[in-house]
Amino acid sequence: MQKNVAEFNQNHAPALPVIKVDVAEDIIPLAQALGRGGITSLEITLRSDAAMDAIKLAKQEFPDFCISAGTVTQTSQIEELAKMGCVDFMVTPGITASLLDAAKANGVEILPGVNGPSDVILGKEYGLEYFKLFPATVVGGIPMLKALGGPFPDLKFCPTGGLTPDNFMDFYSLPNVFAFGGSWMVAGSLIAEKNWAKVEELTKQTIDQIV
Repeated sequence: MQKNVAEFNQNHAPALPVIKVDVAEDIIPLAQALGRGGITSLEITLRSDAAMDAIKLAKQEFPDFCISAGTVTQTSQIEELAKMGCVDFMVTPGITASLLDAAKANGVEILPGVNGPSDVILGKEYGLEYFKLFPATVVGGIPMLKALGGPFPDLKFCPTGGLTPDNFMDFYSLPNVFAFGGSWMVAGSLIAEKNWAKVEELTKQTIDQIV
């Protein structure tokens, strides 16, 4: 049920940049800078009016990238994204049966946000094995991930929310973490300034810590 998420885990660097663009066309130089730095996955959040157009552009210009839509909170958004056919999977900040049902009904993959065992059990009932822990540092962070590893040893998590260049490796080193989300390499100020060189630099620094 999460084939594309699993393939992202296998075929791309384990970083999922959380991106907000106010100008759709900015996604092109931004993705180019990320790619030069070693990250070929994008989570384009639905936090701006430009998001849907940015997602279309990203899939058109970077067919080999893993393109996901983030901050998906409504079933109508799932339906619209499914019709577009431009995302490999969708990322939500939380989990509900209605969102999971909509994803299933529309034949799309979802990486749902969870913050505790009850959320995880709900996802497992739908056959999910990959989850986003959000907001990671608020809901227990590393201790929470270690605790979840006990009853759910086969599940994998992408902690997002509060991760920084100084602490993300502490999360990624855990055995049940398959990726991490963050925005430090795609900060809004860098996008506004069109400072693509800095985006590339921060991306390379991130990848260098992993390898």
